[in-house]
Amino acid sequence: MTGLRFVPVDTGDELAQPLLAELAIEYATRYEAPEAAVATWLRNHPAGTFSPPDGGMLIGVLDGKPVTGGAFCRFDDDTAELKRIWTDSGSRRRGYATMLLAALEAEIAERGYRRVYLTTGNRQPEAEALYDSTGYTRLDEPLPSHGDVFPVAFIKALSTA
Repeated sequence: MTGLRFVPVDTGDELAQPLLAELAIEYATRYEAPEAAVATWLRNHPAGTFSPPDGGMLIGVLDGKPVTGGAFCRFDDDTAELKRIWTDSGSRRRGYATMLLAALEAEIAERGYRRVYLTTGNRQPEAEALYDSTGYTRLDEPLPSHGDVFPVAFIKALSTA
């Protein structure tokens, strides 16, 4: 037993801030972009996007410290889209991201979605490996979208049992 527990929050919650801040640094470094611009992009979404009834955000807390987190929003009537999946750099390789995905997928299924979709950047091989190892199917190209689209897309059907 790891002691990891998942807490539902919104993107403005103080538990989410350390993870979002580190995520901005990581993306800025990997994609050679200004950190401030990435931080703004990560928080640039319409109010309620990651809130019930269509979305949500979970933070994994261990000993009072946020160590992993992620969000989802409505992609279409049957599909939720994962966003902001992240594990603190000092907490990696302990299975927390896999546990996070399972918790998010359970919440997504409870909301009535039947599929999960996501896109990730081509400079995030660890993310690709995570999704490959947890039952996601890599798509040849992203699904049609109104927002930002990244080169590597995945989809997963949720069990209806």
